[in-house]
Formats: sequence, C-alpha cells, structure tokens
Amino acid sequence: MSDQEFDFVVCGGGSAGCVLANRLSENGKYTVALLEAGGKDDWIWFHIPVGYLFAIGNPRSDWLFRTEGTPGLNGRELAYPRGKVLGGSSAINAMIYMRGQAADYDRWRDMGLDGWGWDDVLPVFKRHEDNWRGAGPLHGAGGEWRIEQPRLRWRVLDSFIEAAESAGIPRSEDFNTGSNEGCGYFDVNQKRGRRWSAARGFLRPALGRPNLTVMTDVLVDRVLTEAGRARGVGILRGGVPGTIRARREVILSAGAVASPAILERSGIGDGGRLQSLGIAVVRDLPGVGANLQDHLQLRPIYKVANVPTMNMLYRSLLRRGMMGLEYLLLRRGALTMAPSQLGAFTRSSDRHATPNLQFHVQPLSLDKFGDAMHGFPAITVSVCNLRPTSRGSVHIRSRDARDAPAIAPNYLASEEDRLVAAESIRCARRIMHQPAMAGYRPEEFRPGAHLESDADLARVAGDIGTTIFHPVGTARMGAAADPLAVLDKDLRVFGVEGLRVADASAMPFITSGNTNSPTIMIAEKASAAILQHAGAN
Repeated sequence: MSDQEFDFVVCGGGSAGCVLANRLSENGKYTVALLEAGGKDDWIWFHIPVGYLFAIGNPRSDWLFRTEGTPGLNGRELAYPRGKVLGGSSAINAMIYMRGQAADYDRWRDMGLDGWGWDDVLPVFKRHEDNWRGAGPLHGAGGEWRIEQPRLRWRVLDSFIEAAESAGIPRSEDFNTGSNEGCGYFDVNQKRGRRWSAARGFLRPALGRPNLTVMTDVLVDRVLTEAGRARGVGILRGGVPGTIRARREVILSAGAVASPAILERSGIGDGGRLQSLGIAVVRDLPGVGANLQDHLQLRPIYKVANVPTMNMLYRSLLRRGMMGLEYLLLRRGALTMAPSQLGAFTRSSDRHATPNLQFHVQPLSLDKFGDAMHGFPAITVSVCNLRPTSRGSVHIRSRDARDAPAIAPNYLASEEDRLVAAESIRCARRIMHQPAMAGYRPEEFRPGAHLESDADLARVAGDIGTTIFHPVGTARMGAAADPLAVLDKDLRVFGVEGLRVADASAMPFITSGNTNSPTIMIAEKASAAILQHAGAN
C-alpha cells in the first residue's frame, strides 16, 4: 500500500467520511481514497434496527472505548461506544433524525463563523434528505439520507404524550423545524424497516466509481507534513506500516475521539503535551482534544402496571417468535425499534430561552445497555441536558496509534449542570404524575422518590447518568483569535495547508439534540468548500 497517491485522502469511513467519499468523487475529476479502520458493514445486525443491542459492546462493531473515572459521576468510568465499521456510529446508533435548534447554528454564526447560521445550514440539510413528508420549505425529498416514521407505537408512550401535554409540553409532529419544543415520536433513519446508515445512503451508491478507492482495516497513524503542508498519511494495516499520499488535501473524519488523536500523533496540538510524549511539534494548537462536550443522560425508571412493556413481552418465547415473524414478513414490529421511540423537548426552568432538556422515552428498562431487561413491567424516562457547560477532553496516552486515548468527559463539573440535573429529574416526575399516567400506577424505581433536594438529586445523577453517545467539539471551529480554535469556518486546520477536519469534532458548541445528522451536514458543507477550493486552484 505504500506510496499510493490520490487527490483527496479521507481518514475515517463513518457518517462524515461516507458523505465526503460520495461528494468528492461525484464529478469524476478527482481520485479519492476512503480509509476506514474498521471493517465492512456485512453483518446482519448492522441492518436490522434492533441490532444495536448486539453491536454496542461487541469488538466487531464497537471500539470499546472507556472513559476515565469521572468525579461528577462519583468516580465511575463509562463505556463509550463508537462505531468500528463503514458507516461508523450511524451503523450502531439510535437512528434518530434530529437537526437541533435554529438557535444552535445562529450561535455558531454569531461567534464569527459566517455561513453556519440556521438559514445557511437548512438548505444543506434539505439537499441530502429523503423525508417521508416530501419536499417543502423545511424538508427535502430524493436525497441519500432516508427519514421515515417509526413502524411501531406503544400505548404507554401514547399516554406519555398526553401526560406531557398536561404538564405544559405541547404535542409535536416534527422536531426538525428549527424549534424542537414538544413531545412526539421520533423520525428515524430507516428505509422500510431497515437501518439506513451513512454507508447505505451515501457510500454504497458511489462504490462503482473508478476514481473512488475504499480501504477497510486501515488505521491512520498520523498526517505526514512537509514545509507546513499535509502531504499524506502514515497508516497501519495488519500492523504493517505504509504511506498514502495526497496531491490536494487530507481530510480527517474519524470522529470526536479519533480525529484529535490523529492530530496529536501528527504533532498538531498542545506543544507541551506533545513534547512530553516525544512528539515533534508541527503546529502548537492547544485546542486539539479540548472542549469535549457530550449529552449526559439520566435514566429515571418507573415500574408500571396494566399496560404491556417490552420487559415482559420479551420474556415470552412465543411473543419473541411472533416478533421475528412480523419483521420477516412485514418489516414491522419490535425489531424495527430504535433504542428510544418517543421524544420530548422542554425547558428545565425560565432561565432558558429554548428547550434545554431532551427526553428519550423507552417502553422497557434495564440497568445499562448489554444487561438483561428488568423482571417487571417498566418504562425509562431518560432525560439529558442539551447544552452542558462542563467541558472535557480527549488526548492520546502515547505515540502508538493502537493505544486508546484518554477520554475525560468531565460530566457535571459545573454548578449549572448539577442544577439542571436536579431539575431534569423533577421534570420527569411532573410528567409521570399527570392523570394520563395514573391508570398505570407508576412507581419510581430509580432514582427513588425519597430523594428531593438539589444536592441529593445532583449526587444521584452521578450514579445513574451515562453517555447518550454524542461526543463533539474536540477540534472546534472558531476565529483565528480564539485560543482554543483548531479550524477556521471552512474546517481548515490553522497553520497547516491541505488539512481539514470534517466531523463532529468541528462543532464549537454541541447541538440541542442527537448529533449524527448535524455531523452529516458538516461533511456536506466541507465537501462543497473542498471542491470549490480545488476548482479554483
């Protein structure tokens, strides 16, 4: 593999990388290499929606990262799933289609990132959409990114919508208008009951192009630079080192964990940190690996009665067989379920101008993904703080690309985040105590109704909180004067020609919702900027 040469080398075949590979190879003018450290998406559980249960925590499909012990979580470490396959985390995630709020992108624009406001990004979202609603002012049709309604409803979740409405959260038929306030069923990235990953949507249609080369099981070690310009990448395949050259640009799209790690191994990052690891400094950028943001989900669990939930249905071999048959014949039913079916967005207090809480409501309960469901009927009223003020980091431990980086999310480090955690649990209780839920006799199993004070609820949030798999921000865009900015508004790494980062790392502030589709939007904008630059040179 050594010394192969392409116009563009895209490092990471996840959500962003699949978009980049498609768009950069589309006009046939340029040769493109897509390098993916994982394997092909040729496993059945990458395509059946409920397959996330088997993919998360499996070394075939998940990098099996773990966080450092986190003080805000009372010292606990967490599993930190990341997709290890073409399609990346879109092959194992919750399949929820969510853009965030208009105010998120206007905030980016207002910090000097021209072209990133809501009015700028809305046409980009629409360009690649194939939305079940059809084309209109807010949605697109005919694009690569298929969006459908869920193919299963639950009576207890329908009742939750009524309860939320009684608690002041209106019904919502569409969370993707710029304002996601309300309660309703999530739209999902599926097509006729099958998961629709970025690999299926964006990469597969491009695979026959002679100017696109896709390589799997290729671990990118570092970016090779000469005279301040990226010239290619050093790789490992089967432990054997090699080199792939780039005539025009190297684009990192390995995600918010792996992209900053590649930058640091390349000598791009905080100079003192790099020197301590024996890495020669190519560009001193202290923001590399800093600014990690993630949505911490708190998972209140309520026992219920007089209504079916998955906990009990799954225990019946007959019902499980019927579920499988329903999926096989109709592509409907429980096997089409995303991890969360119902959503709600609201404000934890009047301090917030737009919703700062997101609920993911599930007709089941378990201690954590990978564990068995509880032996009693229950629902989980998971809730996360959409705009955390705590900041964490991702940094390499050594120069060896095979060493997992140190992930320190730093959840609940700020007083504001601890207060929102307490308010979140109280909001869940308020909904569950509405008359629409009374017939199910809800009983708070976790965290426990006896916990009432801000201090008690913040402490127990550390016991029940876990990632909802939305890491962003570790190579943030920003103005040149921003001491933590790594990228300019066109996603170019400051001070290194021919190098960009186009994935969730680039977000300066996390979006108010699930982050997969915003990452795809970032890759779409990156592709346009790259092609414009290439055409002008």
